[in-house]
Amino acid sequence: MALRREALRLYLVTDPVLCADLGVVETVRRAVAGGVTMVQLRDKQASTQERVSLARALMQVLDGTGVPLIVNDDVDAAVAASADGAHIGQSDGAPERARALLGPDRILGLSCETTERVAATRNLDVDYLGLGPVFATGTKADHEQPTGLAGLAALVAATDLPTVAIGGLNARHGADVLAAGADGLCVVSAICGQPDPRAAAASFFTDRHEVSR
Repeated sequence: MALRREALRLYLVTDPVLCADLGVVETVRRAVAGGVTMVQLRDKQASTQERVSLARALMQVLDGTGVPLIVNDDVDAAVAASADGAHIGQSDGAPERARALLGPDRILGLSCETTERVAATRNLDVDYLGLGPVFATGTKADHEQPTGLAGLAALVAATDLPTVAIGGLNARHGADVLAAGADGLCVVSAICGQPDPRAAAASFFTDRHEVSR
């Protein structure tokens, strides 16, 4: 699946603890109905086989929606589940290896926290960059120093690749993230664990939050 920039607009990263009441699959189903445009399966505690099983269930939910499914950190699981791609961080192995495993047609995302790391992607075969954290977040305890919105804009300006903002973001930040030049924003707790994931997703980019691009 080729990556469309607009797919990054509202990018949901799952959290099995926050999704416990409804479950990850049902949370994703409802969130996509509310406007989520991309989904990343993230479960740090699961085994590769458990990720494969959950990814396959999510692929069934997403079938026909046009919403890509990305697997966090586990390229082997992404390939085994026939997911649309994988997302890796700076410490999750070489992007070259990930691309070799994924092949040319799947999506590969890479997290970058500094302009130096963004610049280093110029010779890498990656499809988009996750930039941040913009703000501090409780869903990733070992994150780097937050960039703020000005820092996000500097990171975006350092690349021609599609970009998605990461870290401590919610519906209030949608317009500001787009104004900084990113193609969209990643969210976790702003949708996962909310009583109504569909309504939570729909609260992004309403007239109140929207900006023109």
